[in-house]
Amino acid sequence: MDDIDLLIDLHRKAARQGPGGEAETRLAITLSGLSGRRDLTIADIGCGTGASAIILATSLHADITAVDVLPDFLTELVRRATAAGVAERITPLAASMDALAFEPSSLDAIWSEGAIYNIGFETGVRDWRRFLKPGGILAVSELTWLSAARPAELEDHWSRVYPEVATASAKMALLEAHGYTPVGYFPLPETCWLDNYYRPMQARFDEFLAGHGGAAAARAIVAAERLEIDLYERFSAFVGYGFYVARKRAD
Repeated sequence: MDDIDLLIDLHRKAARQGPGGEAETRLAITLSGLSGRRDLTIADIGCGTGASAIILATSLHADITAVDVLPDFLTELVRRATAAGVAERITPLAASMDALAFEPSSLDAIWSEGAIYNIGFETGVRDWRRFLKPGGILAVSELTWLSAARPAELEDHWSRVYPEVATASAKMALLEAHGYTPVGYFPLPETCWLDNYYRPMQARFDEFLAGHGGAAAARAIVAAERLEIDLYERFSAFVGYGFYVARKRAD
């Protein structure tokens, strides 16, 4: 297996492929102003195995297009949506987030929890805007510095892994520069990282390594994840995910 296949294998059965939580998704829905509206069209981009898509489908009167480049994740999403009784409201779509084919001004909302980093925050908010109706909602969670200064070890790591990491004020300035009005922001609490993402992933490490015969590539993936977890456990006061909710301004 190559690294992508190994990462899929590590994460395919996970409820979440990144930090997040049901309460946090529901808070973002509240901030978005979408509740109570009917016949919404929403794209959940980088949906993984469906944690946020299923909450959107159960919370809103909406048709959800759940987009992910990995068909294995979408297969698991369909299974989970069926178990939750909302499969008829979610349409899986295997596509890359940088090659979307939605009609211009066709979506009431774009949702993307813990995934926009794959193409970069600025690229995503700029390129996805054209798909939103006037006044449409963009809701994304994104790696964010939680303080003006950080320990050098932490800054060196994340600046190398994701150079677009920045403070919330910088992210909001980008939203404003690309035609949005920010309407809400909050940082994800530690439980979204530790209880909902890291601890379940740690519990899968031994089985994952055994399943791949302790191959060097599998060990390297686990080592990288353990480093990230260690950094978060020591420096969670300085970095996390910010959840940004913004409205498309009229052109």
